[in-house]
Amino acid sequence: MTVDRQSVRASRTVPNSLPASTPFPAIAQHPGSLLSVADLTLDHIAHILARASALESEDPLARAHRLAKRKIALLFYESSTRTRTSFELAAKSLGADTTLVSSLSSSIEKGESLKDTGLTLRALGAEAILLRHPNSGAPWLLEQVTGLPVLNAGDGMHEHPSQALLDLRTILACLRSGVTAIAADTLSGVTVTITGDILHSRVARSNMLLLPRLGAQVQLCGPPALLPAMAAEVGPGIRIERDFDRALASSQIVMMLRIQAERLAGLQLDLDEYRRDYQLTAARLAVHAPAAHILHPGPIIRGLELTAEVADGPQSRILDQVRNGVAIRMALVERALNLHTSAVSGAAQ
Repeated sequence: MTVDRQSVRASRTVPNSLPASTPFPAIAQHPGSLLSVADLTLDHIAHILARASALESEDPLARAHRLAKRKIALLFYESSTRTRTSFELAAKSLGADTTLVSSLSSSIEKGESLKDTGLTLRALGAEAILLRHPNSGAPWLLEQVTGLPVLNAGDGMHEHPSQALLDLRTILACLRSGVTAIAADTLSGVTVTITGDILHSRVARSNMLLLPRLGAQVQLCGPPALLPAMAAEVGPGIRIERDFDRALASSQIVMMLRIQAERLAGLQLDLDEYRRDYQLTAARLAVHAPAAHILHPGPIIRGLELTAEVADGPQSRILDQVRNGVAIRMALVERALNLHTSAVSGAAQ
């Protein structure tokens, strides 16, 4: 597989570890794109949440006419179950036509570059592209070369913005039910603990950039190998707590992450030690966080970061996250295509 690595690096500086701040200071070029949660104002976030609720409750037959016969390409260079399926279901619920392009069933396998794949999809009529890519910064390159709205479905170890938005919707449903206005203090007094492989997690990074803007305290927990001390420098409202039991005791939301074996690059971990120190068990939860809500972006490795009892237990909100993913992604797809139409119309005038 050939990727425009030099083009990506030339356009943006992409670190291989957690940054002191988001490494892509420039906002998306297309108004319908979502490349980073840093692109979104609080008003944008409020609008996306409101549209997710409105679209979710709309009559399916009426909803299916909103984007009837509009064309969206799902371009996935990495495997995905939840993100790919929920984006596809979201687009089809709005009436859009979708096509899936994966690295194993296209010319990508023959060495075609990201640039040429994107230009081909545009020439075939795609009006927006959903991209998952192993290289951080790839969505910015794709947006630059195609001029289309691009929705970042996960780029390397950088970001996963739609996941952070669906996590936010889940947290609000758990702790702020009925709240519709979004402000800098909406999650004031809330501690969200993210535990596990923080170093390699684009989900953790997007949540670290999003949740403190609404007043939440984000507490990171994990061994030094998976959680470097510099993670606390990502932004305000973030702290590190190595003691998992102590972290649980102060948390209203606990987000567990899997160890990303595919990104460890030779890093050796003692899994028995990891389970002892950081596995979320029913007993540990009952003692230290009996009222906390448990989140996990998936895929879950049962018996490692958490036990089956916790994953399937009464405090688990994992399937709520999955359901919220469809609603949030309907709002993002609608936003991408409607703003794409506005941008094209404006350019033609």
